[in-house]
Amino acid sequence: MLVRSWQMERWLVGSKQVLLAGVDEVGRGCLAGPVVAAAVIFSPDVPIAELQSITDSKKLTAKKREVLLEKIQEIALDISVGAASVQEIDHLNIRQASLLAMQRAVQGLKWTPDWVLVDGNDSLQNRVNSLTLSVIKGDIRCLSIGAASIVAKEWRDRYMKNLSKEYPFYDWENNVGYGTSQHLDSMNIYGITPHHRQSFSPVQTIMRNREG
Repeated sequence: MLVRSWQMERWLVGSKQVLLAGVDEVGRGCLAGPVVAAAVIFSPDVPIAELQSITDSKKLTAKKREVLLEKIQEIALDISVGAASVQEIDHLNIRQASLLAMQRAVQGLKWTPDWVLVDGNDSLQNRVNSLTLSVIKGDIRCLSIGAASIVAKEWRDRYMKNLSKEYPFYDWENNVGYGTSQHLDSMNIYGITPHHRQSFSPVQTIMRNREG
């Protein structure tokens, strides 16, 4: 069984008093929009009770994420958001763009953490001026990574919903750029936008079909 606690992340880095940042990204599998990452630092003495509801953003309802975002913003020592654009995704590939977004999130922090905990298998080694550690299922096991996933998810969702006002036919206010059937149908009918990832296979297929 996975253990999710403030003590878990202190145990992972071997100290109770170090300053650590949790980092996570969202939007890696989308067909449109940037990939977005967040970095969150909590004070070492922040009360655990204040954070008990934090977990992987995908396991939370939109309303719950909104409530938790307010709580995170209220009690976090430092929060930063970084993004990589569609152009960077197409130029670098999605994995490298995700690493770039996470790097930017860490570099945007006002405080320099002793440790950076990264969700999954990705590593920011040699990209940031901190010790780094990759944590499998970190958004569930580590509260700072879970908080980062919530911040990144809320930031990106709001960005895509705002963008949908300019491009109303793609249902971005609901699918936030993921390849739902309605999104794909709209791409077939109306074509792709400058915000679609042209290096992704579904987008390339639709571009070829429309050209033919």
